[in-house]
Amino acid sequence: MSNLTKAAIRNSLIKLLNERPINKITIKDITDGCGINRNSFYYHYSDLPSLISEIVNTEADKIINSCSKIDSIEEWLSAAISFVLENKTAVLHIHNSSNREIYESYLWRVCEHITSMFINSILEDSGDLLSDSDRAILIRYYKCVCFGVVMDWLDSGMHSDIISDFKRLCEIMREYKIDEFLLK
Repeated sequence: MSNLTKAAIRNSLIKLLNERPINKITIKDITDGCGINRNSFYYHYSDLPSLISEIVNTEADKIINSCSKIDSIEEWLSAAISFVLENKTAVLHIHNSSNREIYESYLWRVCEHITSMFINSILEDSGDLLSDSDRAILIRYYKCVCFGVVMDWLDSGMHSDIISDFKRLCEIMREYKIDEFLLK
């Protein structure tokens, strides 16, 4: 029953976050939304930030566990922002709140995992034997790119189609051989 109660609390908060900002949500709103009392909430969570942290970490774990192989850089970005696309308003409310660092931590974690899988997959398929330190530098670079693209998109209010924009960016980089140009 405990896991069902926690799931109900999490779902209640996500529903509320899709309707209004965090600073307009009370513990009473959450408990009313899932039909429990305040004591039950505090039995499972010490406060609202701990609930938000569990939600974003649970979502990060889902994404990490569901991504066994990433075949393209576009798929890489799509995997990193899947929860965001499903819950745009809720994520914007977290992003624009004092709890923003919780979401940033989630995004870093997801970007690092997905980037590691993507880079390792490419290098494995190519037969390239990079040193571990060089591989780590490459992963860190692309993790920062992914994180930066998503954060910029969030900062601009998610008004653009990030997947289409990123796909076009990749096409431009391939067409004009930007990586080759930058590395000369």
